[in-house]
Amino acid sequence: MSEPALATLATSAALGTATATTALMPGIDGNALVGAVAGAALFVTSSRDLPLIRRVIYLVISTVVGYLAAPEVLAHLPLQSTALAAFLAGALVVTLTMQLIERAKTFDLSTLFRKGD
Repeated sequence: MSEPALATLATSAALGTATATTALMPGIDGNALVGAVAGAALFVTSSRDLPLIRRVIYLVISTVVGYLAAPEVLAHLPLQSTALAAFLAGALVVTLTMQLIERAKTFDLSTLFRKGD
């Protein structure tokens, strides 16, 4: 069986090649796409406790959402580069979403309807 880090590296390299190819298409912001892939790769390589298939899925999700969220991040943070905005979004999107899901699982609706304790 191959080393998980090697498989992650191979997946990142394949996604990087796809990114380079996609960046040549008109209408695609290459800077944002490279930033999103870098942010997603940072998240995936730091998540060694997750199974490989989950890391690959999170890599794709982080890349897509990081790319799509770059304009929104630029609108709310004092940044000039779409690459940096996409990097931040790609690195944080899955982490924040997983935290929200965990909190939603333990959220108690009755606390909203309690009158003055």
